[in-house]
Amino acid sequence: MAKVINLRTRRKQAARDEGRAQGAVSAAKHGVSKAQASLEAARADKARRDLDGHKREQD
Repeated sequence: MAKVINLRTRRKQAARDEGRAQGAVSAAKHGVSKAQASLEAARADKARRDLDGHKREQD
C-alpha cells in the first residue's frame, strides 16, 4: 500500500525550502547578518574606549 501524502503540506514545505535556499544565497551575497555586524561594532567600540582610557595626558 502506498503512503498517503498531503499535497498542500508538500507545497508549503517546498516553498519553505526554496525560501531557505534563497536566504542562504542572499546571506552569502551580502555578507554578515545584522546581529553579527552589531556585535562586531560593539566590540570595536569597547576596544576603542578601553584604549582611550589608557592614554596618558601630555604635559
